[in-house]
Amino acid sequence: MTARRFVTLDVFTERPLAGNPLAVVLDAEGLDGAAMQAIAREFNLSETVFVLPPEQPRHRARLRIFTPARELPFAGHPTVGTAVLLGLHDRRAGVADAIAFGLEEKVGVVPCVVEPGEGRGRARFRLPRLPELWGEGEDPEPATAAAALGLAVQDIGYARHRPSRHSAGTPFTLVPVRSLDALGRARPNAEALERAFGAAAKVFLYTGDTEDPGHSFRARMFAPGAGIAEDPATGAAVAAFSGALMQFEPLGEGTHDLVIAQGYEMGRPSEIALQLVIEAGVLRAAEIGGSAVVMTEGEIRV
Repeated sequence: MTARRFVTLDVFTERPLAGNPLAVVLDAEGLDGAAMQAIAREFNLSETVFVLPPEQPRHRARLRIFTPARELPFAGHPTVGTAVLLGLHDRRAGVADAIAFGLEEKVGVVPCVVEPGEGRGRARFRLPRLPELWGEGEDPEPATAAAALGLAVQDIGYARHRPSRHSAGTPFTLVPVRSLDALGRARPNAEALERAFGAAAKVFLYTGDTEDPGHSFRARMFAPGAGIAEDPATGAAVAAFSGALMQFEPLGEGTHDLVIAQGYEMGRPSEIALQLVIEAGVLRAAEIGGSAVVMTEGEIRV
């Protein structure tokens, strides 16, 4: 057996015991996909990252990302958390305070900028792939979404928003709900979600009704088929959500900075920063950002 260093972080939060927990295995060389999947099940967090040498030496590292059930080509809180951790390591080595590097993920190279602090930091990354519609046929009907989520049909949708499907590397079904009350009442049924949206469904609920004026939207995410009953903070879903914003929200030209709050219903409050750059009515670039706090360090022997 080999002792492999790991670190856990709370991501999309500035304080411990909030946000989305993440495990990062730093010495992943020699592990195959089956071993990584088994380790991810052992940690049993929404995602576990394995850090490998980059294929291109100009990049900082290559990442593989696993839920307890499957590998993902891209995910937001693993990218932010791992970027902060690597930035903290580089700062110890004497690198400047603001650190920029590329992380190789299966979706492509993800450009990151990190501002490391003491045991914590903040990172942002540019989406390697802008959101696009996915799937065949019509978007889910409100009645179908309502039945799968334990809501009334009148709870689904508000203003111009209706259920849609977008992906910025990881596909999500995006379901708007009319109020914060409806968001809190959602009680998805795993079998009903699978019938409505497919076996690998990842469903992101959101509303523009928020308690905090600093929050643009409030959200929840469910992916029982991936081993995630509910996720406290989902950067990849927010990346996909930027597609819904372009489809339904009357955003104008220029740069738009938004904050999506998630995890409050779980007692794990999280804040995900989303920046959109719109030119000539087209989304030209998008960034996801947030803070992360180191929680534990140790070794796993496999």
